[in-house]
Amino acid sequence: MKNPQGLWEMYLQGEAFERGKAFGKMCQPLIYHQEKAFVDQIKNFVPNEFYLKFLKYLLAWFNKDLDKNIPDEYLREMYGVSLAHSPDFEFVGEAYGRVLNYHAAHDIGHALRQYMLVGCSSFAVQDSLSEDGKMLIGRNFDFYVGDAFAENKIVAFCSPDSGHQFMWVTWPGFIGAASGMNMAGLSVTINAASSTPPLGTKTPIAILTREILQYASNIEEAIAIASRRETFVSESILIGSAKDKKAVIIEKSPEKTAVFSPSAYPLICTNHYQSSEFENDKLNIENIQNSDSPYRFQRLAELIKQQNPLSPLKVAEILRNKEGVDGESLGFGNQLAINQLVAHHSVIFKPEELKVWVSAPPYQLGEYVCYDLKNVFDKFGKNSVTTSVQQEENNIPADEFLKSSQFRGYENYRKLKYYIQYFSNVEKNIDLSEDWLKTFENSNPNYYLTQVMLGNYFNHQNNPNKARLHYLKALALPVATSAERKEIEEFLMEINP
Repeated sequence: MKNPQGLWEMYLQGEAFERGKAFGKMCQPLIYHQEKAFVDQIKNFVPNEFYLKFLKYLLAWFNKDLDKNIPDEYLREMYGVSLAHSPDFEFVGEAYGRVLNYHAAHDIGHALRQYMLVGCSSFAVQDSLSEDGKMLIGRNFDFYVGDAFAENKIVAFCSPDSGHQFMWVTWPGFIGAASGMNMAGLSVTINAASSTPPLGTKTPIAILTREILQYASNIEEAIAIASRRETFVSESILIGSAKDKKAVIIEKSPEKTAVFSPSAYPLICTNHYQSSEFENDKLNIENIQNSDSPYRFQRLAELIKQQNPLSPLKVAEILRNKEGVDGESLGFGNQLAINQLVAHHSVIFKPEELKVWVSAPPYQLGEYVCYDLKNVFDKFGKNSVTTSVQQEENNIPADEFLKSSQFRGYENYRKLKYYIQYFSNVEKNIDLSEDWLKTFENSNPNYYLTQVMLGNYFNHQNNPNKARLHYLKALALPVATSAERKEIEEFLMEINP
């Protein structure tokens, strides 16, 4: 069922294969749309047919032992889902194999850091930082694989034949958990950490967190599950526990598992490790020095202090924040922002009350829809569901930014950027009018990538003076990473050898 805010709501129950089969049957048209969106985006990344075929066989080799690293219960569930997959995509692989590989997409995506598919922000507060002293957890899941991929978000509720009842936010055909909470009041969210490209198959992180969500009732049990599974990328798992009245971050790499549990809140998680076990880790040190993660960490700390004490509404305001440290203008879509305007979903948890708020589209700007898990599972258990199971009176209103000219400008920018990127790469030089170029610049003028794209266009047009002007403008704006700043500087050096 699709609720009035645009989120799909789904209920599953029973043993693994039947759950998967029901998931597939209910979502079959959506699964086709989702798979097409994913495959189309891969073609955008790798447009050459030869390399696409090479990638297919590389993934087949890489993931050849994937099923050996996934619990049998979830293999049966995936097989049930695979029955709904279309033969139209058999050029990628047979249906069951494709489903297995898609469950490792998050891991592969954040290992391929040059594509910047993942850059999430999350935090937990309680005691004096929360208006009623109870734990609040907020997270943005900034996993971007194109607009079409994010069109059908599912708020799924599950009563499995073993383990806890739980909810999670997902997409058609995906049984893994990026954000979820169970009826024991244990919440799970994942944030990618810096990883080297994986050399072999282990357990996909979203399957590990699904197992925690289904079978852990407290932090100790969550750590035990995380410790016995090997993963092939690095990840931070923020766990909130009503039973423990505490939140921690499980920091997991292919080599080791650590737990970060500071003595005071807020507990903030972006995309780098914080525990003593990883303080001398070379990859983590490089990530802290070169990525946008520490900047977002600093901004979260600043916003939490400004908004103290926090309510669910204030948590939403933080998750929607588009400015930088000290209110610095970043333009729209900047990786330095907490709200990068690419989020697949955004979630707020209140574990002690078993309440969760899930953002409706677009991004985290739509209404945050509230679900009381006690009421939801009670209604599903009685088969009394005829309308949305949301708790409307506790919904958080949509962001006023949606009504602004700035948002309209940003949406225009997102359309126009594809044209300027195309005309900056075609073999034949094609002139764009001054009015068109000015419209593009004015649609998102404070974003460094707007200026970089203009610089690239004029460089392609053999107009070094204008190219130089825009590259210098870009360097004067907040650039997300040191690698990107270096690249812009190299563009300038090529113009001024």
